[in-house]
This record gives sequence, C-alpha cells and structure tokens, in this order.
Amino acid sequence: MIKKNNEIDNYISNLNIERQEVILTLRNGLLNNLPDGFNEEISFGMIGYVVPLSIYPKGYHTKQNTPLPFINLASQKNHIGYYHMGIYSMPNLMSWFVDAYSKSVNHKLDMGKSCIRIKKFNDVPYSLFQQLAKKVTVEDWIMTYESHYLKK
Repeated sequence: MIKKNNEIDNYISNLNIERQEVILTLRNGLLNNLPDGFNEEISFGMIGYVVPLSIYPKGYHTKQNTPLPFINLASQKNHIGYYHMGIYSMPNLMSWFVDAYSKSVNHKLDMGKSCIRIKKFNDVPYSLFQQLAKKVTVEDWIMTYESHYLKK
C-alpha cells in the first residue's frame, strides 16, 4: 500500500487546474494499477514510482543510495511527461504500447526513449496508461534493469 505523500500533494497543488486534473488522473491510475512493491515519492524532481531500497538495496546505478526508478510523472513547459523505463528497455512492451496507443487516440504518439509527451489534455488515453501500469511487476523490472543496465 502506498501511503499519502505531502510532497506530491504540494507538487500537484502548484500546477494549473488543467494540468492538475491530468496528473491526478494519471496518478490515480498508477496507484490503483501498479503491482505491489513500488513506492510513490518525489524522484528526480518529479512524481516517481520506484523500487524501494528495502526491496532492491543496490538501488539505481547512477546515483548511490537512490531507489530504482520505474515511472515518473512531470509537468514540463510544453507537455506532461510520463516517463516509463520499461517501455525504453522492453521491446515487446514498447511494441504493444505503440500499437495500442494508435488504436486509442486520433493523434500521433509523441514519444522519446522513455518519455510519452502528453500535449492534448482533452484526449489522454487513461485506460491505456492503466493497462500499461499493470504489465510490469517489481521482479520483472529488477530483472530487466539488471540485464540491461548493470555491468556484468
């Protein structure tokens, strides 16, 4: 169970109402659909969903004593960023998401390596993001992370 986080509430309350609605809906989708084990916290200045050090003590390889990041939400200058590390490192998940996105909305997917840029706030495929949240367990993410990012 993820507990209430005042830092995150403050982050959201400082956004304009349109962005608050999108972030809150995405956040609720994550809180209700992420598999057990992920924690919600401010991570890299964004709302983050991480594998806590209590589960994965090695943490993130680029920043010592930092929980392993998985998903982040951020209000950027020209968009809301939904950063999903699994999409970046799991080709099958990427293929599924790109295909499902094209069937869910009437506009082109705007995406970088792990960042899905949400610019059309009135046409966000929330149910697709909820499905995406369910697809990777903590164990799956740790295995993928170790196979791609840790030096053997």
